[in-house]
Amino acid sequence: MDQTMHDNMMGALENVIDPELGIDIVNLGLVYGVDIDDEGVGQVTMTLTAMGCPLAGTIEADVKRVLADLPELKDVNVNIVWNPPWTKDKMSRYAKIALGIPD
Repeated sequence: MDQTMHDNMMGALENVIDPELGIDIVNLGLVYGVDIDDEGVGQVTMTLTAMGCPLAGTIEADVKRVLADLPELKDVNVNIVWNPPWTKDKMSRYAKIALGIPD
């Protein structure tokens, strides 16, 4: 995958807002990686802030919805992983400031 496609996917994912925190999943550090195969199937590897998150289905649906706008993608698979575990250290400076978390 070229850098432009990577950037387009990550940019689209910035439109997926964690409903509980009000910050996008990219700045929260929840997206661990994106890829696209030769058939145009996108792969998003991500985590959630907590296991058993009741909004996991909503977030996954939002990921698929925003990536569906990219014409290069024919389908999207969302792979939610728990390792490595998410910590506040993965958050961007923007997210920490927005949530009042010291850097």
